[in-house]
Amino acid sequence: MNTAGHSEATERRGLELTPFRGLRYDPDLVGSLAAVTSPPYDVVVRPDGLHHLQDSDPHNIVRLILPQAVTPSARNEQAADTLRRWLSEGVLTTDPEPGLYVYEQRDGNGLLQRGVIGALRLSDPSEGVVLPHEDVMPHVVADRAALMRATSANLEPLLLTYRGNGSPADTTTVVERIAEHPALLSTTTEDGYSHRLWSVTDPTDLARIQSDLAQHQALIADGHHRWATYRRLRAEHPSPSPWDYGLVLLVDTARYPLRVRAIHRLLHGVPVSDALTALDGLFRVQHLEVPLPEALEALADAACAGNAFLLAGDGAFHLVDRPDPDLLARTIPADRPTAWRTLDATVLHATLLDHVWLIPEDDPARIAYIHDTAATVRKAERDGGTAVLMHPVREEVVRDLARQGVTMPRKSTSFGPKPASGLVLRALDI
Repeated sequence: MNTAGHSEATERRGLELTPFRGLRYDPDLVGSLAAVTSPPYDVVVRPDGLHHLQDSDPHNIVRLILPQAVTPSARNEQAADTLRRWLSEGVLTTDPEPGLYVYEQRDGNGLLQRGVIGALRLSDPSEGVVLPHEDVMPHVVADRAALMRATSANLEPLLLTYRGNGSPADTTTVVERIAEHPALLSTTTEDGYSHRLWSVTDPTDLARIQSDLAQHQALIADGHHRWATYRRLRAEHPSPSPWDYGLVLLVDTARYPLRVRAIHRLLHGVPVSDALTALDGLFRVQHLEVPLPEALEALADAACAGNAFLLAGDGAFHLVDRPDPDLLARTIPADRPTAWRTLDATVLHATLLDHVWLIPEDDPARIAYIHDTAATVRKAERDGGTAVLMHPVREEVVRDLARQGVTMPRKSTSFGPKPASGLVLRALDI
């Protein structure tokens, strides 16, 4: 059985998931497993959330994935020092033998998601094995790459999806059988989700999973910047090496459909009144004096008929829809499929940000990307900015575009539930 970083170069047709020796918290040396976990780094966007996680336990994973220091180099050095200290103290320990990991998430409303965590061989885009669907921001990739170089570790898994065929020999059959056994770890985080993890080391089970996944391609559901980071770091290191692989969670959405949510925008320094004035004559604007849930229902209804957005930040909601067709024709590139040209995210970026509001999409001083709807509204109201609330796109649209090699505007979707960070890490020098 090959382990990550030591496979011979062979012709590949699909996903090559390999066992690794997971790095995990010693539950006897931390307050609780729940207290050391975190959402993925890009979801912990607000200082109050970051500080809350740091305060929950001195060993919370945010001290590695989002280290706090004055300069980027100091932050990365701090993360590397912290990781070395936790290893030397036994706070993080390495599992005795390589394995894959079955991971389960449940909430209190009947949601159940299971998948397999492993080290995935990094493929080139031309191979069509791993399909990205969003563009990335170069400064974020550079930041994540510097952190991974400093720590020599994959600190949190990407979320990838594939479509299983439901055969008795497929990966999900193995996953569900293993999930009937006692778990390696079990915890419930403060968001109400329960998490369980099992180690898969049996050669027969490993072979069945690897053989099945080799027939599939995967869609990146969450972690485009980390995938781009993996590929950048692989190019920096002679192959074969552990950098040929990256830590992922693979979920069969034929069995466990993911939820797709929108990622909202916060325009810094743009009062709602200014944003609305710029839309005069270009979009229809309706003023809504209703609570957030009803405003989102109005957005969903409008999105059925065409492009629609909700603006907030002044204590009310403003439904923006029915864009001027001539405006769209002038501002949206014509060399893409219709499914791409009609996306809300396309209209937001190509029309509203680029031509109406004149806000660079990659300038963190001008725009922020926030997953939590209510938090986006609160921050806009507190800071005097404009919240732009989006309606989620369907997964099948995302997958179809990705198969055509067409990427969506950055931060177009939020698939979930996302894996908790801190349950299993991958050290590249082990």
